[in-house]
Amino acid sequence: MSAARDEILARVRGAVAAAAAAQPPVPIAYRRAGTRTPAERIELLAERLRDYRADVRHVSEREISAAVPPGRITVPPGLPAAWRPTDAVEDDGFSPRELDELDGVLTGCTVAIAETGTIVLAGGPAEGRRALTLVPDLHVCVVQPNQVVETVPEAFDALRGLERRPLTFVSGPSATSDIELKRVEGVHGPRNLMVLIVDRS
Repeated sequence: MSAARDEILARVRGAVAAAAAAQPPVPIAYRRAGTRTPAERIELLAERLRDYRADVRHVSEREISAAVPPGRITVPPGLPAAWRPTDAVEDDGFSPRELDELDGVLTGCTVAIAETGTIVLAGGPAEGRRALTLVPDLHVCVVQPNQVVETVPEAFDALRGLERRPLTFVSGPSATSDIELKRVEGVHGPRNLMVLIVDRS
């Protein structure tokens, strides 16, 4: 039994190697870098996020805390103090049930991709643990201008070295469709996403 298995696998490996040798290498011609200006990248990101039904607002850094909707909002321990609403509750390991009882969460992000309207969370100090951004019904995310890239390859370049972290890619509020193609929101994460893009001008 073992000898027959080894022979079959050897033949498969030989066939795969022969096929690979006969094939010319596939050229990698996709764009690895964008051409838009920083302002154009931010404009495209906001446009794509709105297409996904996210609430996008341009704010100054000092306006972040005031832009967060009222309610019981939790924040990760490493969130900058200047961003926190006065009544924010710091996450100290809330259980999923406790997170579900909160009104929302305020976090930062690691990178945002303009072309796809995607925000990437990598569990950094201002982002907190993964459950923090998946359980509450509202996620308010702060995006800094220098975190916005144009293409997916640029985002993966920015994430280099963070591969072992629990990466979360967010493209709008959580939504899916049932068998009749009716949109259902809030199945896999927050039903509401608010993105605060910091205006440095």
